[in-house]
Amino acid sequence: VQLQASGGGLVQAGGSLRLSCAVSGRTFSTYAMGWFRQAPGKEREFVASITSGGTNMHYADFVKGRFTISRDNAKNTVYLQMNSLNPEDTAVYYCAAPRTQMHYIRLQLPGNVGYWGQGTLVTVSS
Repeated sequence: VQLQASGGGLVQAGGSLRLSCAVSGRTFSTYAMGWFRQAPGKEREFVASITSGGTNMHYADFVKGRFTISRDNAKNTVYLQMNSLNPEDTAVYYCAAPRTQMHYIRLQLPGNVGYWGQGTLVTVSS
């Protein structure tokens, strides 16, 4: 299973970015997916997760109302739309997939992640 993340970059505070993660090597549509991030000097933390069918989403409190996770099962891709970015959102963002089928809420625990993308850097300037 391979996860290829893209879409990071430099953006000013208040701006937006859309991250993408293309998945190959498995039946994408049958697994929940998630996004995590890791800021310099900090532990990796959960951002958002989504059910296999894309109907239910779960977010960390610090991104509610600003970030939206979605997926296109026809394209084997999961997205993270990030709006109203602030400097505290600066981090490497990782897409994540479970090794086995599991409830999307459980994917918020890093220990439940079976596969990680390579990470894409998001830098928000003030």
